Amino acid sequence: MNRPELADFLRRGRARLGPSDVGLAPGARRRTPGLRREEVASLAGMSVDYYTRLEQGRGPRPSRQMLTALARALRLSEDERDHLFHLVGEEPPRRDTPSAHVRPGLLLVLDRLYDSPAQVVTDCGEVLAQNALAKALVGDASARPPRERNLTRRFFLDPTARALFPPEDWPAHARDHVANLRAVAAARPDDPQPAALATELRSASEEFARLWDTHEVSLRRLSGKRFLHPVVGLLELDCEVLLCHGSHHHLVLHTARPGTDAHEKLQLLRVVGLQDMAPHTAG
Repeated sequence: MNRPELADFLRRGRARLGPSDVGLAPGARRRTPGLRREEVASLAGMSVDYYTRLEQGRGPRPSRQMLTALARALRLSEDERDHLFHLVGEEPPRRDTPSAHVRPGLLLVLDRLYDSPAQVVTDCGEVLAQNALAKALVGDASARPPRERNLTRRFFLDPTARALFPPEDWPAHARDHVANLRAVAAARPDDPQPAALATELRSASEEFARLWDTHEVSLRRLSGKRFLHPVVGLLELDCEVLLCHGSHHHLVLHTARPGTDAHEKLQLLRVVGLQDMAPHTAG
């Protein structure tokens, strides 16, 4: 691990970004260019103290998961991400397999969608990035352990995950999750991730196993979706799933038509933000 080079690379990466580059409000005038350390730490889901020690060349070796989060927070390209891994003495992720690295351009689009909840999700259901309104609507995925960031796993194994939706919608969501995973597993037979997830859930959830045996197949498509929020109540939103060329990532966008009750509630949610959202753990 080359601590001096790592520290310099992190400082320069932070200095070249402004708040608007990562979807943050400009705030008060800044004495120095770039993001603040606490802002990078928050974007990466780590403590400010830990990130500060990395920039000062005295931090412990980051895990691969933490390196991926840092690359995303600093909007690194794939080449820059690989350099970050090399500085820590880690082999970069292979580029010919599904990756947790989200391209900077896609993150820029995500940040610009300030008035609609949006998140980047893999075809297997892993939440990789969210904008502020998505966090306010469904909870901050980065605040959960890595295994709990998969939407399909949480829907079947975490009872709190279903609280986000009206109970009468649960059967449809369950079928959609299973049908999507079966389609992905069939499309990528050499990728162990979707097959391992299916094996895990068949063993742990009778509901999943029953639905898996029906052999329904369907990829995520345009649809409407209803959410139950603890503050603003029921929201009926349109759901658009955009495929990202050259990767297994989807940009999932929820919108409300202007003038509707749901549109007004989304505006309220923008104001409320993440305040008093502690009990809201579904995703």
